[in-house]
Amino acid sequence: MSSVSEVFPYRPGRWGIDRGRYVSLALIAVLLSSLPILGVLPPQLNAGVSAVGLSFLVVVAVALLRARIATLIQAQTYAALSTFLEQEPDACVITDIAGEIQLVNSHAKARLVKNTGTRLDECLGSVFANPSAVLLRLQSLAQVTGTAEEDIVTRGQSVPVSVSKISNDRFCWRFRLGAPRLWRNVQLPVVTVGRNEIVLDANEAAIELFGQIPTVLNQIPQADNEESKNIIRVGATDAERAYEISTLRHSGIARELLLTPVCEAEVTEQRASFADLPVPIMRLSPHGEIWEANRLAKELVGEIQPGTSNIEEMMQGLGYPIRDWLTHAAEQGSASRSEILRLARKDKEVFVQVTLSRIFSDGQVCLIAVLNDATELKTLEAQFVQGQKMQAVGQLAGGVAHDFNNLLTAISGHCDLLLLRHDQNDPNYGDLVQINQNANRAAALVSQLLAFSRKQTLRPEVLDLRDTISDLIHLLNRLVGEKVRLTLSHDPVLKPVCADKRQLEQVLMNLVVNARDAMPEGGEIRIETEVVTLDRPISRDRATVQPGEYVTVKVIDSGVGIPADKLQKVFEPFYTTKRTGEGTGLGLSTVYGIVKQTGGFIFVDSIQGKGTEFTVLLPVSAAVETPKPVAPAAIDEQSSGQGEGVVLLVEDEAPVRAFATRALRLKGYTVLEAESAEDALQLLDDPVLSVDVFVTDVVMPGMDGPTWVREAMKTRPDVRVVFMSGYTEGAFGEAGPEIENSTFLPKPFSLTQLTEAVFQQLN
Repeated sequence: MSSVSEVFPYRPGRWGIDRGRYVSLALIAVLLSSLPILGVLPPQLNAGVSAVGLSFLVVVAVALLRARIATLIQAQTYAALSTFLEQEPDACVITDIAGEIQLVNSHAKARLVKNTGTRLDECLGSVFANPSAVLLRLQSLAQVTGTAEEDIVTRGQSVPVSVSKISNDRFCWRFRLGAPRLWRNVQLPVVTVGRNEIVLDANEAAIELFGQIPTVLNQIPQADNEESKNIIRVGATDAERAYEISTLRHSGIARELLLTPVCEAEVTEQRASFADLPVPIMRLSPHGEIWEANRLAKELVGEIQPGTSNIEEMMQGLGYPIRDWLTHAAEQGSASRSEILRLARKDKEVFVQVTLSRIFSDGQVCLIAVLNDATELKTLEAQFVQGQKMQAVGQLAGGVAHDFNNLLTAISGHCDLLLLRHDQNDPNYGDLVQINQNANRAAALVSQLLAFSRKQTLRPEVLDLRDTISDLIHLLNRLVGEKVRLTLSHDPVLKPVCADKRQLEQVLMNLVVNARDAMPEGGEIRIETEVVTLDRPISRDRATVQPGEYVTVKVIDSGVGIPADKLQKVFEPFYTTKRTGEGTGLGLSTVYGIVKQTGGFIFVDSIQGKGTEFTVLLPVSAAVETPKPVAPAAIDEQSSGQGEGVVLLVEDEAPVRAFATRALRLKGYTVLEAESAEDALQLLDDPVLSVDVFVTDVVMPGMDGPTWVREAMKTRPDVRVVFMSGYTEGAFGEAGPEIENSTFLPKPFSLTQLTEAVFQQLN
């Protein structure tokens, strides 16, 4: 099969820039510049003409360069479009605004573009009766809305056509050739009509009813009663049958009409055929009472009692009274557009798209409601909105983290310096402690924002969850209070996991606190751990858990539970079921962000009135847990005492730089300051200068931290490095610092953390 580029090769004259006029202008500029040299002008004009010619030549050169860049961009666009179109299963064609073909994929080449014509309407002459009108109608709509689609029905076939606006003068067309006829095997007659009631197509049941496909639908006798104008009569006078006409679907000028018998003797056959329709469909009164529903409608909507159930009780979310919507459809003949409504089901959340049309039955107005399951569409919409929300909050959190963490570093750092000069008996000591504690709380809040946006820095280590939970159990017992009993159950052969211990503790605390709040009268919270092995993938809640070994942590309560329709929202940021002032809506979203960033999964099961169970799955670590080395006592004493060495501190934030300089000098280090990477490299130009440690910010105006450190280490390869940053994930880019003998110190940091980091690098 031919590729796109073989069908229509790249042509700069069409996609690129016409360079001929620029070359002509360049020759003119050269000629002007040469006139003074040739001596054909008076001497007083030579300088002026020469300057004009050179200026003109520069302008033309710039124009040629821009034209070349534009050509390269358009060539890249052409290649990207070629690759995209070849992956499409339908026949795809790209045209300009005049309909001239510029690009086709191999499907279109094989089935549509078979002649030498370069216009799309010429190629479609064998497919549609009037292709120019079809293309003009759809392209005009796409010019306004961006996209347009329509099922073009001709004799014996239906071709779905869609067009997307790529730019102001370029359109992408898709033709789904050979699409199956939807109503072919339906037992009730279905006909497709176009303008002036011309019949374009009919299914087997309609052909059997009429004996052949009728040319025009209005040739069939109508009912005498004006109120029953939607009823037609088929057959001889002595054996004619009455059929109601209702619209199943309306696409462009084509309407697909369903004919249902209304004779009493055929009610049984009608209901049997009605039940076999391939789409969920209901017959309603103008006030919403459900008179009849087929099998697919009952499966979609749930329990329906014909004659007693009302659509107002079963659907919601229209934004205005459903009764008004029904009345408008009954008076006008059809609703202005389809509506997506939420079913009032308690077992799960289901959305349906409802299309209404009016028919007359026994002289009485009723409505036909055609339903489509829109749950997946609404789920994708919710995922998109959720993704946009998470992205926006993540970007906000990242920016807040950088600026806010710089402020907190300066606040807590200078507070540490003041605490060194005040003992506990000093009247100002308590105020300083309060400042320090609130700075730490602010840092924790930023960390929580970064957690649910999955942008916090993790320090994973191999953990035994039994030890982690045991270290935390005393704090958890204090959190749950006296009314709640906390019990543990561990798998005897629990395997290790790789996770950030501090963040995992945050997950457990948030889940236990939520369980406590769900039991205002008290109860029991169980924490269970277990090793599970999955032999095949498991799909649940839009997530797929791959086969392998996992450690599960379950937090189970016996509280009030969560309604079924709220379960899908509990992990959304800022969503809470608690009363105003009792919750921020960040707890479970933080848990979700930490678990996902760790590589795990979290699921929730709940029965209202009986309790809730959160299950966290963490992959088993292949690494073996090794005991942490115990540092000699002498090193501990030295680390808390005075240090030695020369430190080059590079920090663009003056308050942070002032605090760090004083902190390091208090510990005995010689500190050289630089407010930018360029200043640091200028200091290092002195070959006599000896530096033991670089302490540098990562993101700075001009040259960033890793870049200047790499440059400096070309001549000083043995210098140790401490990177510090208010950013977290992404501070170094995707590749990381890739610098030996370096460590990372996240902001905000205390005086002790800074001096410890420098001491560890030197020792």
